[in-house]
Amino acid sequence: MSVVVERVGPERAAEVLAIVRAAFEARPPLDPPAAALTETEDTIGMRLASGGGLLASVDGRAVGTLVLDRVGATTYLRRFGVLPDAQGHGVAAALIEAAVEAADGSHDLTVVAREELPATVRFWERQGFREIGRASPNVELRRPLRTHVVQVPDADAMRALGRTLAGQLAPGDLLVLSGELGAGKTTFTQGLGAGLGVRGDITSPTFVIARVHPSLVDGPALVHVDAYRLGGLDELDDLDLDASLDEAVTVVEWGEGLAEGLSESRLEVAIVRGDAPHDGLDPRRVELTPVGPRWHALSFRELRQSPVMPSSP
Repeated sequence: MSVVVERVGPERAAEVLAIVRAAFEARPPLDPPAAALTETEDTIGMRLASGGGLLASVDGRAVGTLVLDRVGATTYLRRFGVLPDAQGHGVAAALIEAAVEAADGSHDLTVVAREELPATVRFWERQGFREIGRASPNVELRRPLRTHVVQVPDADAMRALGRTLAGQLAPGDLLVLSGELGAGKTTFTQGLGAGLGVRGDITSPTFVIARVHPSLVDGPALVHVDAYRLGGLDELDDLDLDASLDEAVTVVEWGEGLAEGLSESRLEVAIVRGDAPHDGLDPRRVELTPVGPRWHALSFRELRQSPVMPSSP
């Protein structure tokens, strides 16, 4: 089953309204009721005339929609809905990916969810959105557009993601990894090492703080740093990483808040546990945020085309 998403305007207001009503009416009763239920074809038409919208179809049947609302530097996703019988088939994720492209020029995407619907809030969080404000009963969540979200089903796919990313790395690159214990930071780094063709088994460097893996293929070495036990920037400076930054690919686990000063350009990799393990899978969400001019050319398309990865987040 393939999902097709298209940009639409006020001429498709009736289709958009039908999906919005069906989707919001299927939700549990809320107090106060969702404002989406007061929409008419005319009001939806005016919204679409202002910012446009997206319509998702499966086998020619319209099953999902959202309205784009540009406010300053952010684009709000309004009236986001998927027909109940079409949920769980990637329609929502396809709409979000299309919204990322449609919001070109905006700094981020923002949504407003209801706090009485924690499953909905968790869905947005899985898509890389973070809560930025709460005014009961509403929760506002935002996702920077520079952040790319990849859903990773298991450890093999995590290594495959690292291996594919390694093909785009060059001497001097800095990657800053974050995530709770056991999230998969070292597994991701193992994939990087395999892709770079470096020597030695890559394990957590906790007890040695930093470990250098020389290249076996005349490429950059991999410097693997664990900042978990470092007390601050001074201790990180004591590692004298500057001596190898220009020639190696440097990966700093637990580096958030510490390693940013090492380079004006870095790739921030946040690994977050996904839903509970099921069907032998232990999923993760990997959020890739390029910072600085070095990463402008990073191809997320190549990452999505990794042979073990799903074709879309």
